Amino acid sequence: MKFQNLNTTLLLILALFIASCDSKPRVIESESVTETASANTSPLVPEGPLVSDAVSDDHKVVVEEALNTERYTYLNVSENGKEYWVAISKREVEIGETYYFKGGLLKKNFFSQEFNRVFETVYLVSNFWKQPTSSESALDEAFAKMQGSEAIPNLEVGKIEQAAGAIKLSDLFSNKEKYNGQLVKVTGKCVKVNPKIMNRNWVHIQDGSGENLDLTVTTAESIPLGAVVTVEGTIALDKDFGAGYRYDIIMEGSVLK
Repeated sequence: MKFQNLNTTLLLILALFIASCDSKPRVIESESVTETASANTSPLVPEGPLVSDAVSDDHKVVVEEALNTERYTYLNVSENGKEYWVAISKREVEIGETYYFKGGLLKKNFFSQEFNRVFETVYLVSNFWKQPTSSESALDEAFAKMQGSEAIPNLEVGKIEQAAGAIKLSDLFSNKEKYNGQLVKVTGKCVKVNPKIMNRNWVHIQDGSGENLDLTVTTAESIPLGAVVTVEGTIALDKDFGAGYRYDIIMEGSVLK
């Protein structure tokens, strides 16, 4: 009788062991971020400004195409002759119009479930506007006052006469490799200044020779907003300073001529 009870017990243990072998363990995999993420997960476009080494801080773009999903809008934009995609919270935008944004978070091979397509490169942008914000205008005004001006000067770029030996920005941007590492001279209007960052002033120069052509110039010189100046410096390509300051082309160590 004891042997029979023991055999019964062993059979029960063996049956439980076999049953446990048939129960496969659950594998929990992390979900890739898509625009169909639930409300409890992080949104595709986070709140607040985004800064990434992959993009420079300030962008002026023209919207070429818009794709709307339930929660987001994908925009194919052009900037300085290059096209790329940005994703913003869903809103209506006008095709062919100019918009502005700051920063951005770069995503590579981003899968959109609603469109069943992979965006090779897309920037997630939290702030996207048609006109400069009031805070940005206030900042420009503060910079203008720092430079001795009581009001923001006229920043419209009209026809600018080039100084002797200066090259147009259209030529510079079209032949970047040719001028890489070269000392060049350009003439243009100062449309924006970010002073005293990384021990230098960051000046944006435009000369009207091409649409949306804006050259960032680093210099120790004090150049007032609205001034038409000629500067000479060394051209560098694919320059990354970190903290969101990355440039396809930049002029460094510039001096007034």
